[in-house]
Amino acid sequence: MAVDPGTPDGPLAMLERLRRATNDHDLEALVACFAPGYRNETPAHPGRGFTGRDQVRKNWEQIFRFVPDLTADVLAYTIDADTIWTEWEHRGTRPDGSGHVMRGVVIFGVRDGLAEWARFFLEPLDDGGGDSGGGVDGAIRRQVAPGLPS
Repeated sequence: MAVDPGTPDGPLAMLERLRRATNDHDLEALVACFAPGYRNETPAHPGRGFTGRDQVRKNWEQIFRFVPDLTADVLAYTIDADTIWTEWEHRGTRPDGSGHVMRGVVIFGVRDGLAEWARFFLEPLDDGGGDSGGGVDGAIRRQVAPGLPS
């Protein structure tokens, strides 16, 4: 969904610039959405957190190279002052022809039109294939009693 940019330096404007830059595969415009000291936290994977715009560039260089037809949709968003909660879906095709789908939430703190920080909950789609079988019952069992027989 395209978003109404609101004020030029507000959270909505940053979100729309980021969405557009992602879909245009415009690395410079994408990196320009982030403050130089940007802080990224990934609560479900703490070791993936990072600081700085340079890492944003490195991450997106790889994404654009290995998912050349990537598209990003903002499914929903809500704003609380300078914080914007966003729900995303990324889709594309990897070099081996397999699908790349990520879905989830990214919460951004925005100041002067730039993302200063984010809490990143965007994850690869688990469509129930592979070793993740058993539906919700299997998933709960693996979380609370990994390795034990059912």
